[in-house]
Amino acid sequence: MKFLFDKDTWQEIYSSVRKNKLRTGITIIGVMWGIFLLIVLLGAARGMENGFNKLFGDFATNSVFIWAQSTSKPFKGFQEGKRLTLKMSDLQSIKNEIEGLEFVVPRHQSQALAVNNFKSGNFGIFGDFPELDKVSKKNLVYGRFINDNDIKEKKKVCVIEEEIYKQLFDKDEFPIGQYIKINDINYKVVGMYKEGQIGSGGPQGNIHIPFTTFQQVYNRGNTIGWLMITGKPGYDITQIESDVKLLLKNLHKVHPQDNRAFGSFNLGKEIAKVTGFLLGMQFLTWFVGIATLIAGIFAIGNILLITVKERTKEIGIRRALGAKPWEIKRQIILESVFLTSIAGALGIIFGGLALMALDAYNSGEGSVLTNPTVDIPVILIASAILIILGTLIGLIPAQTAVSIRPIEALREE
Repeated sequence: MKFLFDKDTWQEIYSSVRKNKLRTGITIIGVMWGIFLLIVLLGAARGMENGFNKLFGDFATNSVFIWAQSTSKPFKGFQEGKRLTLKMSDLQSIKNEIEGLEFVVPRHQSQALAVNNFKSGNFGIFGDFPELDKVSKKNLVYGRFINDNDIKEKKKVCVIEEEIYKQLFDKDEFPIGQYIKINDINYKVVGMYKEGQIGSGGPQGNIHIPFTTFQQVYNRGNTIGWLMITGKPGYDITQIESDVKLLLKNLHKVHPQDNRAFGSFNLGKEIAKVTGFLLGMQFLTWFVGIATLIAGIFAIGNILLITVKERTKEIGIRRALGAKPWEIKRQIILESVFLTSIAGALGIIFGGLALMALDAYNSGEGSVLTNPTVDIPVILIASAILIILGTLIGLIPAQTAVSIRPIEALREE
């Protein structure tokens, strides 16, 4: 390892680089572009993944939403167009007969005027069970979510979104324990949360009240607006969706081939598509980045072959003076590793600056990329690959250099 600290060794490398400034510069740019491209693409892929995770937050991604519509086929004496309604009895049948369920959460929804003193607004009103907070986690700022006691006693309590607080309350006013009127009925505010992009009520916001209170106030009896179902890990949410819809068709006397009777949206299926896309992006990123790196490394090999050709006479003199083949090889391999290391370092630096610029540009709400970064181990792996390839490609011109017989090298003009 002493040769690494030998002044003459580095002087030779510097002399070689200085003689071919343009050629060496272009080669370094080629390798630098490869590592730069790899860093930026990997960071962008991570940024997309972070944005995706931010979008869904703590939302249960293996979920499906199911609601009742109207029939499109006559069946068992019922005409086409029969209007269907989900019942609480359906909920229990689903829990008893469908395998792989984690949560089955019934929900109701309506619109209502909410008033606090002289401030008012029309908002979405949801009738919910406490389980909703498990499948769509609420980022509570103050207070709590609906609990079992609220459901049991049909309490007039509500949980509001932050946007509603801004519209109905004065700045710095503490909302918990205060009352707001929803359709002329007083509800006590027991919680306030900050919602993410999924499940948000948009610019107006949402208000959640106990499911049983909603049933009573809006006279919904034993009906359900729609069901939110999540599957246990390892269970296919698409199969669960099919099983639930088939069960509901049997319960409501609907033709088995009637695809319009019950509507659904399979969130798990859609998320699987996005996840597959992200995996494909990562694979493509590594492929493109490494292919570009290899192209740049081969360019360095070509440059060193030309350098060896130009230094044939010099190498012959060194061999004639007693230089060992390994010393010649070592010098050329070290030059190759030096060039690839410099190019790699520049590529990593510029790649990091590019990711910082991307992060600053996409820092707003709804941005596609969120915190585009590359893990340190990934950078270390890329650097190791670069050095290994640089060493291997340096062996080609190094072997060429030592294969020339000293007497032939001295005759070279």
